Amino acid sequence: MRVAIIGGAGKMGRWFARFLHDEGHEVVISGRSEARLREAKEQLGVPVASNVEAVKGADVVVLSVPIDSFEAVVREISPHVRPGQVVADVTSVKEMPVDVMHKYLKTGQILGAHPLFGPGARSVANQNFILTPTNDDEQALTEKAKEYLETRGARVTLMTPQEHDRKMAVVLGLAHFIAIVTADALLSTDEIKNTESIGGITYKVLLTLVESVLTEDPELYASLQMNLPNLPELERLFKDKAGEWAHLVATQDRAEFIRRMKALKEKVQKDNPHSGKAYENMYRIAAGR
Repeated sequence: MRVAIIGGAGKMGRWFARFLHDEGHEVVISGRSEARLREAKEQLGVPVASNVEAVKGADVVVLSVPIDSFEAVVREISPHVRPGQVVADVTSVKEMPVDVMHKYLKTGQILGAHPLFGPGARSVANQNFILTPTNDDEQALTEKAKEYLETRGARVTLMTPQEHDRKMAVVLGLAHFIAIVTADALLSTDEIKNTESIGGITYKVLLTLVESVLTEDPELYASLQMNLPNLPELERLFKDKAGEWAHLVATQDRAEFIRRMKALKEKVQKDNPHSGKAYENMYRIAAGR
């Protein structure tokens, strides 16, 4: 099978190129930066081509491009997609990319996919994937992709593009937002200097979260923040809740602070009976720093 990876010079594009090449597939990559393509070609040992040429000779096309340029790329390759050819995207947002593929790709088979891991993963084993079929044809293709991934140890979840984006607003968007705002607050005070050596386990885990987000690509994170449709509402809620808790502290309302924290604890324990092991889990996270 010949696979074209559009955006194959990027971090995730290279990851999939390496993975599929190691699986024995013929892989060709394309991208915007000639310098990065040359580097990827030498690193991976795969040929490079233009977007259109890569698509013409492929059985499967994987779109690993920034969300902001997604529609332009799909529009560019659309006249060259053949009947039966599979076109899958691996962006972190699903509703918009799937709509765009439906708009322009009238002959190929479409698959919306989201690999929930980064380019540091060694394989797909124990990694999470979300697939987002929207009709019977896509469902049939999804079942094949699911079987392919699960036989290699991946965990696959199926949902609609709309449900995916609602979940990702929490799983990615809000988590990233909290980490970025926390980093901004911590780095706005000189008190952060030399704190890691005296910090407890909670602080070490917080720093792990902050540092992990800040080492990632700002353009990717900006695209996620701007394109997850329900995220502004969630972030307004976070801002409101932060204000409420800050007010309790500022007014020294100890009784209400305790009451609200107890109520939250009871709700968490009801929703997740294993939440009592969270403290132990923090030590395991910190041990990997």
